[in-house]
Amino acid sequence: MDKIKGRTRAQESTGAIERMYITMRHLFNRGFYKPSGISGESLRQSLLLLRPEIYGTVAEEKTEINGLTYILDRLPQGIEQCRQINLISDEGYKKSHFKVIIPPKRRRNCYRIDEEQMNVEITRGRSDIYDILTHLTFLYIEADKIRTRVLNEDTKEVSREWKKIEKILVSEELSQEDREVALIHIANILGRTFDEALEAHKTFSTKENPERFLRVIYWMGKVAIEEQTKGLKRTIEFSPVLRERLGHHIHGEIWATSIKKLLKEHQLLHRPIHIISANMHSVMNLLFAKKVLKEEFSESSDLEIYQILSLPENEHYRKIVKEFAQNNGMTSLDDLSGTNIDIQIFDTALIDFEGTGYQLDSSFAEDEKPVLFVMDYAFGEQAYETIDELLKPYKRKGKKAKFLNVASVSIMGKAGILEGGKGDLMIPTAHIFEGTADNYPFKNELSKEDFEGNGLKVFEGSMVTVLGTSLQNKDLLEFFHDSTWNVIGLEMEGAHYQKAVQSASRIRKSISEDVKVRYAYYASDNPLETGSTLASGGLGTTGVKPTYLITCKIVEQIFNN
Repeated sequence: MDKIKGRTRAQESTGAIERMYITMRHLFNRGFYKPSGISGESLRQSLLLLRPEIYGTVAEEKTEINGLTYILDRLPQGIEQCRQINLISDEGYKKSHFKVIIPPKRRRNCYRIDEEQMNVEITRGRSDIYDILTHLTFLYIEADKIRTRVLNEDTKEVSREWKKIEKILVSEELSQEDREVALIHIANILGRTFDEALEAHKTFSTKENPERFLRVIYWMGKVAIEEQTKGLKRTIEFSPVLRERLGHHIHGEIWATSIKKLLKEHQLLHRPIHIISANMHSVMNLLFAKKVLKEEFSESSDLEIYQILSLPENEHYRKIVKEFAQNNGMTSLDDLSGTNIDIQIFDTALIDFEGTGYQLDSSFAEDEKPVLFVMDYAFGEQAYETIDELLKPYKRKGKKAKFLNVASVSIMGKAGILEGGKGDLMIPTAHIFEGTADNYPFKNELSKEDFEGNGLKVFEGSMVTVLGTSLQNKDLLEFFHDSTWNVIGLEMEGAHYQKAVQSASRIRKSISEDVKVRYAYYASDNPLETGSTLASGGLGTTGVKPTYLITCKIVEQIFNN
């Protein structure tokens, strides 16, 4: 590795992450900051030193388009137009007239208060804050690149190109000629080719906003220019209620209590409960899709049926499977707590397994038949908050605390892989928490051998739990991979899940010390390969095979006692 002032790039990157982490926590405690101020500059410099792979050319003069696409899918639409960003708790905005804005790739409620202010609801813990602040820092770096190219700092005059773009974008609908003229000017400002600008225009375009790319770039530049010429400062604030509530598991406690109440109502608290962190379709489809859709897809394999169900146009088939499941042993509970984690409960005593391809071990007594508790993906530190609260005894006023009979905790997740490609599998033997000396070894009930021979590469070893989607880079990951840490991949929840399980089973004794744990991940990206980061796009149907392969192994182990 290249040495920088006697230190490796990996060491420099570690220092940059620590500075960002400490700075963000300080700013949260302080209550506000200006991205162009001293604190904001500290975040910028650390991010530019770190240079996460997901942000591509952030440290270069040209604008990073893939990184911009990635963050705008995870931030509310219109945030580039706002100079005031408020991070808030769940403070009752649902009862207001404001329309809720939910980003396409991140479930968080956002509200456009006026033309200058966007409020973003934080109910998923500190990881959500790190994620948003890192994305906003990147957004402002790119916006200031645009400003630097079009604004004369001495005369405060904007360039001829920028005036032309402003004039063109006054129209709601653009002619082909106007669009191409604007794209030529924007390509030059961004330091990109016309081809690249044209491709970005197609990527950003939506039915409601076909010229989204042009308008996003224009507003990024406009807000940055007005800060320089008119003194209209961009500001990020944290509401007093958010600062008071964060870290107290308020949303996690509400979420867990509602679930235990539901388990109590269905008389399931004493039954063996198997917690599965996955998505809201894989277990349901595994148990019911083949049986329900046998006539429609009699010639199709199980995998082909799952692939068909994953396609956006097949909502009617998904609805048929869900309705059948709800009438045959599955109970759904949509989240109302603010965690954005929906759940499903499968009572195997009520399921007729004929035609499903699965069968319970005959040794199960009626009262010992497993209950599958499936929860949607948590986000970062939220994994600790939710599982920690869920594993606590169920307490009601004036009643004796009731302990849950948790038999296993299984985690199926997406992760970045450090060797291999999208869709390949990772079976961890330990979770290492980035930026700390914390590490969590465990006996994984799943093994590499369980998944071999299915046409996918399978890797076994340690995995690093990172602080945020952007808080790592190639140098740091190469160190983890090549050193004796033997890291095979990176994700955001593993150490948090295991910390909650270990404290509940070995210290608090609220669940059995013999609780089984299963962890398996499939690769959503390879951050060590250029063009294979999360910013390069989603998995599509590539993720279907590993998703169901992992789900199948988890369910088989539970059913085979």
